[in-house]
Amino acid sequence: MRALGRLCHEVREHEPLRKHVSFRIGGPADLLVVPRSREEVRAVASWLFAERVPFAVLGQGSNVLISDQGIRGIVLKIGKGLDRITLDGDRITAMAGAGLPHLARAAAGQGLAGLEFAAGIPASLGGAVVMNAGAHGHAMAEIVASARVLMPDGEHTMTPATLGYAYRTSVLQQRAAVVMEATLQLQRSTPDVVRRRTDEWLAHRAATQPIGPPSSGCIFRNPAGDHAGRLIDLAGGKGLQVGAAQVSEIHANYIVNTGEASAADVLALMHKVNALVAEKFGVELEPEIKLLGEFRVG
Repeated sequence: MRALGRLCHEVREHEPLRKHVSFRIGGPADLLVVPRSREEVRAVASWLFAERVPFAVLGQGSNVLISDQGIRGIVLKIGKGLDRITLDGDRITAMAGAGLPHLARAAAGQGLAGLEFAAGIPASLGGAVVMNAGAHGHAMAEIVASARVLMPDGEHTMTPATLGYAYRTSVLQQRAAVVMEATLQLQRSTPDVVRRRTDEWLAHRAATQPIGPPSSGCIFRNPAGDHAGRLIDLAGGKGLQVGAAQVSEIHANYIVNTGEASAADVLALMHKVNALVAEKFGVELEPEIKLLGEFRVG
């Protein structure tokens, strides 16, 4: 605690993580470390790597489910102060804490196309790079030119080839790593055209996905050649509920928090949904959402 306090101005003990994730679910972190500058991120990450202290990285908190017991150890939150954007021709370089909707608006304002699909994704750039976030048939792998990443052996510039992108994944998910910034390669268009396409994607999202109640994005990965939401819907999963966690009536691959849902509620509901789909279609759905913390099996 003292060492981290010397490296970073904001260190919170026993911080409830539900305040930091879109699901509004989750117990406390032993320590939440919130760097506000590039220098603080480097200092904290270097110390964590050198001391071999395990840690989790949190951005805007979408696509994650935090256990009810929280996370033992350290959570590094990348957010405010780490969101600067730089424009250079048809490229945008942004720090890891920049939000995708903000980036999409900035790109549209400059007439740069390619980020429209991300306008409705409530994620930070760093998390999106790690998860290969996507929507509407597009993904970050299409536009990431490079990423600056802190690892135990130093700071590296990674390209799509070394990031090992595949559907909703990258090699960074299996490594101790902190994304510092990324450069996105976009295409020249006009502000009016890009804004119109962005508005169309946002309207489509509002019509087909739950917007009001807390959720964490798609729960399951799409199986090859199909859509998880379609299978869940046909298996009778829409509206299914455990505690205050409910399969959305709007999009069956979303679980919404209707009140005070627990992580245990969500996990039990995921198991029920998976059982329905397996029984009807013989398909085992894989989680897209990332589980953080300790989860009891069975």
